[in-house]
Amino acid sequence: MIMAAKDTYITSSHDVTIDSNYANWLHALKDNYQKAQVKAAIKVNAEKLLWNWQLGRDLVLRKAEEQWGTGVVEQLSLDLQAAFPNEKGFSSRNLRSMKQWYEFYASIWNQAGSKLLSIDSQPNIKLTQIGTEIHEQPNEGMPFPEIFAYVPWRHHVEILKKCHTVEEALYYIHCTIEEGWSRQTLMNCLKADRYHKAGNAVSNFTEQLPERQAQLAQEITKDNYDFGFITLPKEYKENELEEALIQHISRFLLELGTGFAFVGRQVELVVAGKSRRIDLLFYHIQLRAYICLELKAVPFEPEFVGKLNFYVNAIDKLKKTENDNPTIGLLICSNMDETEVQWSFEGVTTPIGVASYSNVKEEELKRLLPTKEALVERIKLLEAEIHKSKKGL
Repeated sequence: MIMAAKDTYITSSHDVTIDSNYANWLHALKDNYQKAQVKAAIKVNAEKLLWNWQLGRDLVLRKAEEQWGTGVVEQLSLDLQAAFPNEKGFSSRNLRSMKQWYEFYASIWNQAGSKLLSIDSQPNIKLTQIGTEIHEQPNEGMPFPEIFAYVPWRHHVEILKKCHTVEEALYYIHCTIEEGWSRQTLMNCLKADRYHKAGNAVSNFTEQLPERQAQLAQEITKDNYDFGFITLPKEYKENELEEALIQHISRFLLELGTGFAFVGRQVELVVAGKSRRIDLLFYHIQLRAYICLELKAVPFEPEFVGKLNFYVNAIDKLKKTENDNPTIGLLICSNMDETEVQWSFEGVTTPIGVASYSNVKEEELKRLLPTKEALVERIKLLEAEIHKSKKGL
């Protein structure tokens, strides 16, 4: 077996000469075949979703329950299951979801505002989970929103359950496409109400970053982070908070949001011969910038901004390359006052955002105490020690 090009392995046979041209050609063929598979899968998904959309539309426009009675959905479910016994998805609950799906988006889709549901503004859909781009719509002229074709039906159902507006639903649809979310990841983000929390951190981004960079930086930060996935003692310290987040790094990255990549914990910075350490360092893929994150297990204090400003400057000078955008500081405290934060930004020349966190679970006291069995064992050991010491007297 010959490795002739990146990710290209060639098994040689008789009467053939393997060179770099052949290897490159083979690599291109495999890459194009993978893209063809992806496009085919999207088109299949699009056709199934179109059928769901049309059935939902028919139930609404035909006024099916008025015309054939309130049990028409159950009857239709039985008839479809009988006609296609090997297919799934014909339960009465699923058929009702199709009706709700159409009703939820129909008012916008049937108006000029249907541009909200199109992908004309971003024709190249990046499928990050497989590292490829699709440069064409799955089925142009399809009588339902083209962007839906890139999202599986069960994802649509979860979005439909939790979202109250089309704008909110589209936020989760775009995130699913761009980040390749599994259904479980989507459900976690819906539960955390990521849509309403995103983009609300108190910051100086508009003053310290170019317009597009500032907009994206604001979008990726929240005013409050939900740390409900960690459990700590009642009076925990900052290092305990940090340790708990690292132990649940996958959940923490999910809570931080799209594009965060973990670089390190307690990253050392040596300035003027002195060693200092940043709590957590991340790199944001879309921003192409380091994110310097400081944790505080106490309410906000103005001096926190000054310290973070120093760290951001240090990262810019020690780690940032010419290909990176300016480093961003993110301070997460147990609580904050917006006025205090805004005043603290006066004179600060680095981009910094400040947010709070909530929902840390407290360890139950009884969990910290020894069990009944452990206490009995300790008493036995103590009695044995006392008896032994008496014999020695």
